[in-house]
Amino acid sequence: MAKFQTAGIQPFGVNPAGVEAHASYVAKLRFNFPLLSDPDRAIARAYHALKDDGKGIQRSVYVVQRDGTVAFAQRGTPEVDEIVRHAS
Repeated sequence: MAKFQTAGIQPFGVNPAGVEAHASYVAKLRFNFPLLSDPDRAIARAYHALKDDGKGIQRSVYVVQRDGTVAFAQRGTPEVDEIVRHAS
């Protein structure tokens, strides 16, 4: 989180589970970033993160600049340094 904060990046997660399910999930895993609910998968669809079945989510990382420009996009779990480097 320190590297993200230094780079001026506010990470957050997006997941199709409901808000109530998120509360226990966030507490259990001790997330230190917001987790947004996307039950109809509209965000996942917009960012091309849906699997071929249209329901599963492909883990993806996007860095969106304040002006809406996508500065970084990658499937999977890229290294933090790689994310930060592209966002600067």
